[in-house]
Amino acid sequence: MIGIMLKVLSQHLSALESTPISLESGQTLFLRDDAVQNVFLVVSGEVHLLRHQLDGASLILQRAVPGDILAEASLFSDHYHCDAIAVAKTHLNSFRVSSVRDLFSRSNEFAEVLAVYLAREVQNTRARAEILSLKTVSQRLKAWLAWNNDRLPPKGQRKTLAIEIGVSPEALYREIAKGRE
Repeated sequence: MIGIMLKVLSQHLSALESTPISLESGQTLFLRDDAVQNVFLVVSGEVHLLRHQLDGASLILQRAVPGDILAEASLFSDHYHCDAIAVAKTHLNSFRVSSVRDLFSRSNEFAEVLAVYLAREVQNTRARAEILSLKTVSQRLKAWLAWNNDRLPPKGQRKTLAIEIGVSPEALYREIAKGRE
């Protein structure tokens, strides 16, 4: 179902005028409080939406990968609510937000598929919030694993997992090592 939904979303968006964008790893696409002018579809690579906390820590609000709409919550906002940073070489298509809103109002099929996509993103956000509400690293890791089919990311991507579940990389590595005993 998800694959079909993403295909229909992409088909509708591809009918709109778009601008291709390429980002290098570490490059910023937009910052919190920038005016929303565009909606982005990730073609390749990965972009994280980050919210910076008062203590200097960052929280990943979205890990946008190919087929994902980046910052979809901003579609009906005036300003972005976080920063968008590429974490790998990334290619996106950029669509004027006004064009996407117009498509939403005139195409029932697009509106329904977008609603399903947004509902899935709400479910994912609630799962992330539930994980972050847990008290211990062990509880957070177990919940994340349950949500992700008991598969840890490869070793080079575990620092991102630590940020995603709101713990230090060192605490995560210690907890992973405990599980192997």
